[in-house]
Amino acid sequence: MSSVQSPHTELVGALYRDHRGWLLAWLRRNIACPSKAEDLSQDTFLRLLGRDELKAPREPRAFLAAIAKGLLFDHFRRAALEQAYLSELMLIPEAEQPSVEEQQLILEDLKAIDRLLGKLSSKARAAFLYNRLDGLGHAEIAERLGVSVPRVRQYLAQGIRQCYVALYGEPV
Repeated sequence: MSSVQSPHTELVGALYRDHRGWLLAWLRRNIACPSKAEDLSQDTFLRLLGRDELKAPREPRAFLAAIAKGLLFDHFRRAALEQAYLSELMLIPEAEQPSVEEQQLILEDLKAIDRLLGKLSSKARAAFLYNRLDGLGHAEIAERLGVSVPRVRQYLAQGIRQCYVALYGEPV
């Protein structure tokens, strides 16, 4: 293995050395759990390492905070999803509740679907959730979003495709 680092890796290393402490302190102010703040800090730098291209940011702290904010938002969204699932689970009679293993598998599927729905535009995501969670029809959704009914159908198809991908992977 070569000991020569790419400019990309060197830049991430420099950002890590120079700003990790600041980023971790920033995250700790925004999330109560110190270990979760540590994880999000590491995830921020891993996200940078995973990029194909990276240019030196003019404002490194603002750049890192923007990435961390996205990760923080994802964390809170997943926590809210988990809490909603657990709340709904409490409504099911105990004898009919899925096993702990099944609950965990369902929760993982929900998180995967949530991640993929997060890739949709805000209108497509809203249309899908209005339809699937609120039971709204195409015309009602079109009116709420200010789009045509055919556009709502397209949005719903995009949402269904993302759910399919979450559960079964990319179609062949």
